[in-house]
Amino acid sequence: MRASFRLGRIAGVPVGVNWSVLVIFLLIAWALAANQFPRAYPDRPTWAYVLAGLAAAVVFFLGLLAHEVAHAVVAKRNGIGVEGITLWLFGGVSELKGEARDPGAELRIAGIGPLVSLIIGFFFGGIAVLLTLAGVHGLLLGSLAWLAGINILLAVFNVLPAAPLDGGRLLRAAVWKATGDRTKASVVAARAGWVLGALLIGLGLWQFIAGAGVGGLWLALIGWFLIGAAGMEERQARMGSALRGVRVADVMTPQPQTASGEMTVADFVDHYLFAYRHSALPLTDEGRPVGLVTLDRVRGIPADRRPSTTLAEVSCRAEELVLARPDESLNELLPRLSECADGRALVVVDQRLVGIVSPSDISRAVQRGSLRDQLATDRH
Repeated sequence: MRASFRLGRIAGVPVGVNWSVLVIFLLIAWALAANQFPRAYPDRPTWAYVLAGLAAAVVFFLGLLAHEVAHAVVAKRNGIGVEGITLWLFGGVSELKGEARDPGAELRIAGIGPLVSLIIGFFFGGIAVLLTLAGVHGLLLGSLAWLAGINILLAVFNVLPAAPLDGGRLLRAAVWKATGDRTKASVVAARAGWVLGALLIGLGLWQFIAGAGVGGLWLALIGWFLIGAAGMEERQARMGSALRGVRVADVMTPQPQTASGEMTVADFVDHYLFAYRHSALPLTDEGRPVGLVTLDRVRGIPADRRPSTTLAEVSCRAEELVLARPDESLNELLPRLSECADGRALVVVDQRLVGIVSPSDISRAVQRGSLRDQLATDRH
């Protein structure tokens, strides 16, 4: 999930927000200010309900951020890099650069998020209890009680044993520990996520038909998201198994044809396009990669602009390139391939280009790896 804009860094990790957060933020604030608070505490001024709703929604998202920061901090302590944290429609996601090295690390990384949410919930709940004992009532108490309940509910929902929830990670850690097979554990957690998603869709549609309205549709939407994410996790797990032990050097195309960024699009189309066998062209400067042009980018330039447009102007910029080492594991490279250039990586040694990895290279490696695993299974 891409961030629409960055908020800064927390614990050294970039934090961003996707535009979809605005949707759920406004829904929460509206539900509290227009419905829940007026019913529980009537005869207050409208501005008080709006202020309480907005404040509760802001604190709720700060709690979500704390949940994800906890994942990131524990992941870094267990030797896993963190690309960033993004808040979006369904909560938050920490973009990890690798996998846990053992079931114990998986357990720690997955378990800390729900634990933080639970602590936040009990914290607000404790304040609410103290205010009640002191005879304080009103919107402040209502806001604290809602924050306590929603964070505890978030913690409980997240520990349900189904991927991609944190509980799915906990289930994966348990199955991994019991069987010693990371791939099998990932598949079990993913299929549990598919089952939970189907149940939520069924329950949501039933509630909608029974008159629950938007609440039922929202539950069904969450179920649909879980099914999609669980299916993706299973595919990634099987791909990771197929590519286990494969290095970048094993799949890359060595010494690819290159061009200068100063070449015009017209020159490339007229003299190089039909002679070039690949769909991406690295741009180099004295052997160093400085950009990457795909044929789709070239095709998007109108004919009248091609003589005045250079390849550098339509390329992936140097700072956006995905660079890899020949001895790097292909599984370590895969999470980075979505950053730019349509899933391609440039392979470098001492900052000089020595190869390129394309989606077709990875596809062939997956096919060979899957065949290898199948033959190994047949032998047993």
